[in-house]
Amino acid sequence: MSLASRAFRFGVNMLAVGDITSWRDRVRRAGELGYDVLLVPDHLGIPSPWPALAVAAQASGRLRVGTFVLNAAFTNPALLARDAATVDQLSDGRVEIGIGTGYAREEFESAGIDYLAPGRRVDHLAATVQKARSLLSDPEFTPRPVQARIPLLLGGNGDRVLRLAAEHADIVGYTAARTSRDGALSPLAAAEFAERVAFARDAAGERADAIEWNLLMQIVAVTDDPVAVAEEHIARWELTMSPQEFLDLPSVLIGPATDLAGRLVELRATTGISYITVLEPVCEQFAPVIARLREIDGTR
Repeated sequence: MSLASRAFRFGVNMLAVGDITSWRDRVRRAGELGYDVLLVPDHLGIPSPWPALAVAAQASGRLRVGTFVLNAAFTNPALLARDAATVDQLSDGRVEIGIGTGYAREEFESAGIDYLAPGRRVDHLAATVQKARSLLSDPEFTPRPVQARIPLLLGGNGDRVLRLAAEHADIVGYTAARTSRDGALSPLAAAEFAERVAFARDAAGERADAIEWNLLMQIVAVTDDPVAVAEEHIARWELTMSPQEFLDLPSVLIGPATDLAGRLVELRATTGISYITVLEPVCEQFAPVIARLREIDGTR
């Protein structure tokens, strides 16, 4: 199977819920715009993922629903398995589990949870995934999920997380960013990201073409003046890079819709990444890119 053989899939990560009417309306709108997966992140200060996803699954009978991504330190395997199985029942088998180590120190402190060293957070993630998988695959475990195997996404950037994901996940999510010891994120340049992709695919070995590879786009802007938009972001974040260096960041998509579609086709051909996630604020403006890629794949 070639790197480009898997059709594109699109997720939107929702950052707020609001009242139930507006939440249902936004979920339905995501489906109308062509997204495949409705996602909710796991951070303090925003709504809890599982209740929001249960309502989303009722609002749309087509969209898959998932966490993007759970902080492993905020749950335990038994609760994770129970919650995922419950929403899988309520959605008639449309749940996907995304989980990572967690990275924001202030959230750990607010929750009263020890902010462990990176290696120990990876250990906890690995143990959580192993136990939750074991429970969900146990025919005696209740509630029973509808899906025989709920798809698992593991997200991260470091060697150990990517190796764990490459060996055990159905979907590998690249963050395209490094994390400081205090949890601050900084984007990877194109060459650094290419090395991470090569590392993960090598770690996957014969599984590489069976895995679905995902990338979260942190910044998306459909515009005819990408340099001006890049300059605005560089000034806003006080970055020391040229507009072209900013535009070349793997987690940035700025330009005309046709150009962005072409860039994603090239990304898929060179890395195998076919599952693209964007944040809700750009849900509408990214829709023309989705439409163009559906045409290219013949999946409209």
